[in-house]
Amino acid sequence: MNTLIAFNKPFNVTSQFSAHEKYQTLKEFINLPKFYPAGRLDTDSEGLLLLTSDGKLQAKISSPKFKLPKTYWVQVEGLITQQAIDKLRSGVQLKEFFTQPATVTFLDEPLQLWNRIPPIRERKTVPTSWVSITISEGKNRQVRRMCAAVGFPCLRLVRVQIGKYNLFTHQLPLSEWRFITTKDLYL
Repeated sequence: MNTLIAFNKPFNVTSQFSAHEKYQTLKEFINLPKFYPAGRLDTDSEGLLLLTSDGKLQAKISSPKFKLPKTYWVQVEGLITQQAIDKLRSGVQLKEFFTQPATVTFLDEPLQLWNRIPPIRERKTVPTSWVSITISEGKNRQVRRMCAAVGFPCLRLVRVQIGKYNLFTHQLPLSEWRFITTKDLYL
């Protein structure tokens, strides 16, 4: 029985099935009963979202206590510094908690990414840069808040991997979904 779905969520799609007055919802892409997101991906974020019809699996995927790593490609405003990368790697003080250390690397502009609609705002006088950030906590808007805390606001955030399931190695196009197994996730 298929209980797990990988979906490549576009920008401006909310991670819910019920109608939304402003945004598209999951129902416009996935028409299967009793599937629910395992964790969240904010409306203004793109990329890999897992859905399941198994409540225990949903809890296991979304709970930070199971430490399932999630990797994001993040475009930030400005040329990110080594000092900012080091801070992200060692943990960042956010308002209500100190983040666990993240795995962070500089990233060339990822040419395999789809064009975002609408595109990010571009300012001719302000360059941008990309980093890859892997966390296992996944608190509310955590990656965006971490980048802002080190002085580099996030312009675009794409989740590319959960556990060992990667959008690009599995060739999952934008707006498409497929059934996967838990073997696809766990290292």
